[in-house]
Amino acid sequence: MSDQEKPAVSCADCSGVWRSRGTTNCWSDPSARPPRPAACPSAMHDVIVDEAFNELKGESDDARLARVATVVEGLCYQKTTGSDTVCARWNRVEDTVALAKLMGWRKIGIATCIGLLDETKQLALILTAQELEPFSVCCKSGSIDKLSVGIAEEEKVRPGTFEPACNPIAQARILAEYRTDMNIIMGLCVGHDMLFAKYSAAPVTTLVTKDRVTGHNPAAVLYGQNFYYKRLQKTPVL
Repeated sequence: MSDQEKPAVSCADCSGVWRSRGTTNCWSDPSARPPRPAACPSAMHDVIVDEAFNELKGESDDARLARVATVVEGLCYQKTTGSDTVCARWNRVEDTVALAKLMGWRKIGIATCIGLLDETKQLALILTAQELEPFSVCCKSGSIDKLSVGIAEEEKVRPGTFEPACNPIAQARILAEYRTDMNIIMGLCVGHDMLFAKYSAAPVTTLVTKDRVTGHNPAAVLYGQNFYYKRLQKTPVL
């Protein structure tokens, strides 16, 4: 079967196995694994999986980052004495600081939405206290009117007023001028975050994902599918 003829991969469908058995094929002892789902990427794309995993071995930058990220994952959990249970003890900010320190990264870029300048200030204070050096750049750098990038007046949030366009490529390039070791996305718009990640010279992680309705907690929409946000499965967004 060619790759074009293979069914679409769907680890989402494995959630049924998780609910009924409390485990999945990829998170089980090899001697007691449940069967792989039909759309399991481990089965359909085993060559890619093996080749990609080989890139995480050795001494390359990617391999080192993968190892350190795995170390941070382990440090994030508190072991329970006399039990095999664990509980999370670090939040995302702590994870991010730990990764930077273990990687030996000191200069930390912050690509921030203008609506999260207060949060960015708090993050900068934390990074400084942790002996890291923050560099923050707002999405509206340059203050260039949206009309200049082909946006119609009626497409503005408030038509008839001055509205500057987001400039994620500039954010990436400005941070590159300071040779940041790592960049953090703080609430950039969908799409603008993609452009920032594409043009960033340093590795990128996301600390805040913009969601104007849920207080920047988009997972709330997924948790609310049985009630508040059921409309998303019935009504087109546009």
